[in-house]
Amino acid sequence: MELDGRVAIVTGAASGIGAALTHELVRRSARVVVADLDADATERATAALPAGTAVAAAGDTSDPAVIAAQIAVATEAFGPVDLYFANAGIGVGSGLGTAADWTRSIDVNLLAHVRAAQALIPGWVERGGGYFVSTASAAGLLSQIGSATYSTTKHAVVGFAEWLSITYGDAGVGVSCVCPMGVDTALLRPARPVDDQEALMLRTVESAGPVHTPESVAATVLDAVEQDRFLVLPHPEVLEMYRGKGADYGRWLGGMRRLHSAVRQSISKGNR
Repeated sequence: MELDGRVAIVTGAASGIGAALTHELVRRSARVVVADLDADATERATAALPAGTAVAAAGDTSDPAVIAAQIAVATEAFGPVDLYFANAGIGVGSGLGTAADWTRSIDVNLLAHVRAAQALIPGWVERGGGYFVSTASAAGLLSQIGSATYSTTKHAVVGFAEWLSITYGDAGVGVSCVCPMGVDTALLRPARPVDDQEALMLRTVESAGPVHTPESVAATVLDAVEQDRFLVLPHPEVLEMYRGKGADYGRWLGGMRRLHSAVRQSISKGNR
């Protein structure tokens, strides 16, 4: 999809990959709704963009009423929404997680995508075009040591994005699914203390490959959108890992168990 003149909503847009996406979209002459849970941060992020290119729309983007309100803000400010970046995500719940961890993770990491698609795709099909971008993770293709909630919901995001592409691709709806490894954001490097399971997850991600900047990831994502490419891999090595997993699942699981053990032992020695 050509981005010049398009209208986009980006969730989780006050920081990290989301903020980088808003800047790169504006650089490519799109207009943007900056959507994030934190109202003050949303206003600051919007103010950092050139005047007239963006509007703020704070709220919980897993809430259907908030999604509808943000679509209305976009339509009033710029016109019909052309692109939706379902980028907001959380990493709550270490180990097996609690019931509350599972509920919140499913709501934010998966159902927010579903609800946005329900709100937008019927209109896109009627108009003959639109584009949906799901931020998943390499964890959605491989796995995530340390967090069952994160690994499971990110697998589900990949599955939902695949389904959207299969079902609506011939109706003019483009879909991209973003699966990075480590990105230099607060999700990877939280300011708060972490428990051993969280440390296990974060250490594993950082040891798996290079940690990219949000800006480089955003550029890769928008290149993929302009090329109508489904699978977006800011870390190309993920593809070889994914191929290895599919070629010999038993060997891959064994390797992951060894990695889990090695990182856990390192953390137990105080090397966080």
